[in-house]
Amino acid sequence: MKFTNKNTFLLLAFLAAFLTYAQPKKQKVDGVIGVVGDYVILDSDIDLEFINLKAQGIDTKNITRCEMFGKQLEDKLYAHHAIQDSIVVTDMEVNAFLNEQINVAVEQMGSMEKVVKYYKKKSEEDLRSHFFDVVKLNKLTTQMQKQIIDKVEITPEEVRNFFREIPQDEIPIFGAEVEIAQIIVKPVINEEEKQKVITKLKELRQEVLNGSSFFSKAVLFSEDPGSSSNGGYYKMNRKTPFVKEFKDVAFSLGEGEISEPFETEFGYHIILVEKIRGQEVELRHILMAPKVTPQAMKDAKDKIDAIRAKIVSGEISFADAAKSDSDEKETKNNGGVLLNPRTMEPRFELTKMDPSLYGQVSALQVNDVSRPILEDDRGKKFYKIITVNKKTEEHKAEFSQDYIKIKELALRDKQIKEIGKWSEEKIKETYIKINDEYKSCEFTNNWLKN
Repeated sequence: MKFTNKNTFLLLAFLAAFLTYAQPKKQKVDGVIGVVGDYVILDSDIDLEFINLKAQGIDTKNITRCEMFGKQLEDKLYAHHAIQDSIVVTDMEVNAFLNEQINVAVEQMGSMEKVVKYYKKKSEEDLRSHFFDVVKLNKLTTQMQKQIIDKVEITPEEVRNFFREIPQDEIPIFGAEVEIAQIIVKPVINEEEKQKVITKLKELRQEVLNGSSFFSKAVLFSEDPGSSSNGGYYKMNRKTPFVKEFKDVAFSLGEGEISEPFETEFGYHIILVEKIRGQEVELRHILMAPKVTPQAMKDAKDKIDAIRAKIVSGEISFADAAKSDSDEKETKNNGGVLLNPRTMEPRFELTKMDPSLYGQVSALQVNDVSRPILEDDRGKKFYKIITVNKKTEEHKAEFSQDYIKIKELALRDKQIKEIGKWSEEKIKETYIKINDEYKSCEFTNNWLKN
């Protein structure tokens, strides 16, 4: 179960891409190379940043130390002023994220020893200590950036003016797009399997009430990959994008209370509320999903085969079949049409689609119906069929047809300008010191206060 907002991450990555610097002319010197407010930047911080990028598969041969140093200066500026603005990142929140990332690294590299060696640390404790500070700084940076850009809005007139000011030879080209619809058939879970899970969760709840550790129970039994390794921990408020049933139960409990088992689309849960801080709740939960029998999977396959046969023969339209037979509540009343999560429009640019979805639709012509596809979403298996309702070829941006995309570009441009204005103001009022070895860098921001 994942509750993440990809849009904020993509936007911040875009903003970071606008930083430009030049290569220093002198040799690097170990030790302190910069100070921003209360934060110190070490030469070794840049070395570790290169290692981090390589671990993510990013080619670093064209990235200079000046570029990396400039990014470090920006991050420290954001983090320093996040603290000045009373933005809080708790140790529990940092540790939850850190544990998840270290677990992924261990899984990829094979052992903790290999991870420690890769990042050139002395021990696991040394590794965790370093990355605790890195994660906390990144979270402060992200929240400060978000606070700056969240207040930026754009009017239709501003969008129109932005588009008019683009030179004719620089008007963007938008790639081929498709409108996709799907029908999903999920296997029916029998009552016996449901009752097994409910009974087990009730047993775990009683054991915790009798003194056992909820943290340990979550690590051992929870099937939520996003939180089980950290004892089922989440922090949320009423705007956090958790499913409604989960939030309803979470906000109905007092501190120290444990819920009875309840159901969401992910399975069955129990929740322990640890702390209530104003509008925020810190909680732990255990998720368990009933098992699907082979017969249930066969029945689901037979059902979707029959639905497809009716559509192909012309007995029923795809849209009507979605309304009557699809098990996906988010799309069935819209004829199975998928919305692009980035734009909330029913159009997907082929070159920017999720690779797995692209592979399923790229060979389909308009009104073709795919063969049944077996999907596995975090261990939950189901069948689906898809069709392409419309296809638009690659074209030069047109204001009326591509308004949403143009609005995104205009808003992004305005956000970048707001970030630049904020940085310019904060640099003037913040203590900043740069080592002589890096003063030859050509910074976009006025770090040297010339």
